[in-house]
Amino acid sequence: MSQNIYIEPLTAAAFAPYGDVLDTSGAPDKMINQGMCERYHHRATIDIVNGAAGISIFKATPRSFPIYLDMMERHPEGTQAFLPMNFDAFVVIVAPDVNGAPGVPRAFLTAAGQGVSYNRGTWHGVLTPLHAPGLFAVVDRIGEGPNLEEHWFETPFIIKTKHEYTSN
Repeated sequence: MSQNIYIEPLTAAAFAPYGDVLDTSGAPDKMINQGMCERYHHRATIDIVNGAAGISIFKATPRSFPIYLDMMERHPEGTQAFLPMNFDAFVVIVAPDVNGAPGVPRAFLTAAGQGVSYNRGTWHGVLTPLHAPGLFAVVDRIGEGPNLEEHWFETPFIIKTKHEYTSN
């Protein structure tokens, strides 16, 4: 039997235990480029152990609701930021650490233009776009040695939208 998780909007306050929301909320920190560009400064910190920060491009297959969550992963050696290269929402799944395994997950739906940066060691679901092409710039640790831990749930979680919540 599975457990239901209902998706919630992504906000900086709700996501704070897991990392940073990357967006243009609030006033810009300063204007640059002869007043033609707003700079939203230092929205996330890159925290890397035994390696360097690198930028990769990920192309993930879009998913649809309900989303089955049977595995979560974490990266103990570095933060991991996901910056969508299109203007579509995507699903972000995170969980607190409970004795070395993920606790009860939370699922967030980004607004168009939002990205996230997971804190080092944060349990999270796999990249979950809802629309093609599922293209993301990813800033994370590049280096030797293991930086991936996976946890497979005996009982999967099912992520549903609010609409599904009210109709079931």
